[in-house]
Amino acid sequence: MPYRIMQNGFAVPDWREAASHWSSVLGVGPFFALEHIEFEWCEYRGERVEIDMSVAIAYSGDFQIELVQQHNDAPSIYSDFLAHNAPGLQHVGALVDDLEACIAQHGWEEKIVQQGRTAAGARFAYIDTVLHNGTMLELIQTSEAALKAFEYMRNQARTWDGSSPIRA
Repeated sequence: MPYRIMQNGFAVPDWREAASHWSSVLGVGPFFALEHIEFEWCEYRGERVEIDMSVAIAYSGDFQIELVQQHNDAPSIYSDFLAHNAPGLQHVGALVDDLEACIAQHGWEEKIVQQGRTAAGARFAYIDTVLHNGTMLELIQTSEAALKAFEYMRNQARTWDGSSPIRA
């Protein structure tokens, strides 16, 4: 298999409330907020969509926790999930060196539910691998910038003393 699961992604109605719970109750943090992410393009079930969303990312050891809040009512995997489920695990994520090659290798072209590229150039695709709630797979194209950002967050978690649980 050309990837390893490194992230649990939770769809939540309020990322701040969820981050507060994770940090105060579960001891995970600090969370780094990326608010109102801009997309170069985004598609949901083959149609262009304008999703207004924010994420908060933290680490527990080497494992990434992502909290996703959608602010608008655009169709998406997040709004679908929350329409049918309580807030919770919506996807697992994996970094891949070549997103298109990984999709082709597994024959997942027809299983892409949502995909796009952020304005910062991060390419992603969500694959319908659902066996039970929370098993959709997000493939995240590896980039030098993403690896540096993730390493910074991971290092901050290693030395986190519980103060400033939410950071920009």
